Formats: sequence, structure tokens, C-alpha cells
Amino acid sequence: MELGALFLILALALLVGFYLSQPFLDLRLRRVSSAAQAAADSREHLRSSLLAERDRLINALLELDFDYALGKIPEEDYPTQREGMRQAAVQVLRQLDELEISAAEGGAEARLEAMLGARRAAYGDEALPEEMDEIERLIAERRRERQGKGAGFCPQCGQPVRQEDRFCPKCGAALRANG
Repeated sequence: MELGALFLILALALLVGFYLSQPFLDLRLRRVSSAAQAAADSREHLRSSLLAERDRLINALLELDFDYALGKIPEEDYPTQREGMRQAAVQVLRQLDELEISAAEGGAEARLEAMLGARRAAYGDEALPEEMDEIERLIAERRRERQGKGAGFCPQCGQPVRQEDRFCPKCGAALRANG
């Protein structure tokens, strides 16, 4: 057998071996990429749960303030309950900051500047008290959003309606007299 034929057979054997091992190599690459995807999904899931917890705590603080204003919560219990919720919200915000800082360097400074810009845009020259932290700002924004939205209920079906609604979104009954 000639030397050239031997090299040809060896080259063909290597090509066949590489072709047959391709699915196994591909599977290993998929495992590595799926592990990286799982880590990213886990991080995004944590971020999502922290955002949901932040929103839940803000709503709870709003409800607590509202209940206190209505006299449903004793004056001696209100400060301790509010401070406990506020501390839990601050802890959630710190965890969110840690996630964002680890995701992008300098994220906290950029976020602070964005929040200050948003505050200036929202309030104009009217300065908010300096001790108002992010939780207090979010509570104030949520209160402003809720003010004036509800106009009552439909006289026909009882569905909640907004002030700008002319007809009930559920049954279509006219809400205002034409004129």
C-alpha cells in the first residue's frame, strides 16, 4: 500500500470521527450555555421578585397611611408599624441596588442622577424636604396617580368608573347627562 493512500485513509477516518462526534460536542456546548442562561434567569427572577416586593410594600405603606388618616389604627401603633414597613422597603431597595450595581458599574450614581432629574421635572422649582427618601417619593407619586382617577360607580351595573368616562366600560350605560 502506498504512503499517499495511507494518508488518504487516515484523513477520511479523522473526518468520519469528527462528523460522528459532532452531536456529543454540541451537547456539551448546549449544557454550558443552558447553565449560563439558568443563572441569568435566576438573576432576573430575583430582580422581578424584589420589584414586586417593593411595589407591595409601597402599597402597604399607602394603605397604612390611609387607615391611620381614617382613625382605624391607634396612634401609638402607627409609628412602629410604619417604621417596620419602611425598613423592609429600604432593605428591598438595597438588594435591588446591589443587583443593579453588580450588573453595571456606576449604576447607583447614574440612578441617583436620574431620580434627581425626575424629581426636578416632576416638581419644578418646588423643593421637597431633603429627608424624603426614595420610598417617600414613590408613595407621593402613587398618591398623585390615584387622586382624581375614580369618579364612583356605574348606576346600572356597579362597575367602578373614572371621571373621564362618559359611558360605563362594562354595560355601556351613559354616565353623564348630555347637555
